[in-house]
Amino acid sequence: MPVHSYKDLIVWQKSVELAVMIYDLVERFPKEEIYGLVSQMKRSAVSIPSNIAEGRYRATRNDYAHFLRISFSSGAELETQIEIAKRLPKTKHLPYEKIDALLEEIMKMLNTMTGRIGSKN
Repeated sequence: MPVHSYKDLIVWQKSVELAVMIYDLVERFPKEEIYGLVSQMKRSAVSIPSNIAEGRYRATRNDYAHFLRISFSSGAELETQIEIAKRLPKTKHLPYEKIDALLEEIMKMLNTMTGRIGSKN
C-alpha cells in the first residue's frame, strides 16, 4: 500500500497511540509533578509523531531522516523519563508494561526507517 501521507505510516499511528497512553498514564501522577515529569513526558511523547509528520513533508530525504532522528531522540527522552517515574515512590506502582513495549517497537521502527532513508542518499 503506497504512503500518501504521514498518517499512512504505521510508526506515526503507533506513536500517536503512545502519546495518548502517556497522557492517560500521567493523569495518575501526583499533582506536584504537573510542571515537572508530567510536562516533560507529554512533550516528549507528542514530539515523536509530530516530528515524523514534519519530516515526511520536508523537501529532501536528508531532511526526512533528520526529523526521524529527532523523533528517535524524543523517544530516548521518554524512555528516560519513564525510567525515572518507575523509581519514584508515588509512581513506581503504575502499569508501564504496554507503554514500554509500544515505545520499544516505535524506537525499532524509527531506527530502521532512519537507516533506510539515510542509506539511499
